Amino acid sequence: MQVPPAARKTVVIGLADMVASNDPNAELVTYSLGSCLGVTLYDPVTKVGGMLHLMLPDSSIDSGKASSSPYMFVDTGVPRLFHTVYDFGGEKRRLVIKVAGGALFLDAARRFNIGERNLEALQATLANAGHGIHARDTGGTSSRTLRIELATGAVSVQTPGRPIYRL
Repeated sequence: MQVPPAARKTVVIGLADMVASNDPNAELVTYSLGSCLGVTLYDPVTKVGGMLHLMLPDSSIDSGKASSSPYMFVDTGVPRLFHTVYDFGGEKRRLVIKVAGGALFLDAARRFNIGERNLEALQATLANAGHGIHARDTGGTSSRTLRIELATGAVSVQTPGRPIYRL
């Protein structure tokens, strides 16, 4: 008698939200990454991973919002993602970090440059913690969908009009 494989569980990470898990059947996905960034962390040994959908670079613009929605901001969301992955058994030295988003989106005059500012803030936050980005698909003018399979750590990106590809 064969035992069928466990069904994949798709877990959707909403805007300004974060999920971490050690469930090998989980696939984390976030949609509509325009100027927002999707950040994935993955420990290939423990198969622990997480995903964050952040919107803005710096929580100092609204401390109340930072308290109620810490995943909205790079400076408050990224450390929480790391600590949650650590709580599930991920180890700092093994983490693989992949990022998508940060587009020039709804800002044709480049007045705000939120996507660029998000990426710069993320890179600085990671550098301060002794990390770098292993792979990314950032910039441009298109929105993206980002996925990570926790069984393998495979990260994929989907952009309208282009085939899905591995990051």
